[in-house]
Amino acid sequence: MTRHRGAPSRRPTRGRALHGDQGAVAAELALALPAVVLVLLLGAGGLAAAARQVALQDAVADTARLLGRGEDTAVAMGALHRAVPGAHASFAPADDLVCATATLRVSVGTVISFPLRASSCALDGGR
Repeated sequence: MTRHRGAPSRRPTRGRALHGDQGAVAAELALALPAVVLVLLLGAGGLAAAARQVALQDAVADTARLLGRGEDTAVAMGALHRAVPGAHASFAPADDLVCATATLRVSVGTVISFPLRASSCALDGGR
């Protein structure tokens, strides 16, 4: 088989093959890194929101017990606000129980915001 002058070689040289792939890994990393960072931030925000939900549930249970023992509503609200700042609560008697429901708005990042809600009841033995 004879080669004509100016015809490209069928076999790429070693330098030509490496030069074509140069920077591919950096480009793939530049595309994937923002997605990885976003997933990590959303995961951390989700864990923080779950921790706030647990704290809210614990605080509303304490609030219901305080009201069940006959404590003043202001004292119960103070305990709730010390445990979970920014929480709002409502109270309602139900037969021989006193129930407390607390809500809290949680933000994950600057864009995602959603409400958390927790309820608890205690025997109304103090009244």
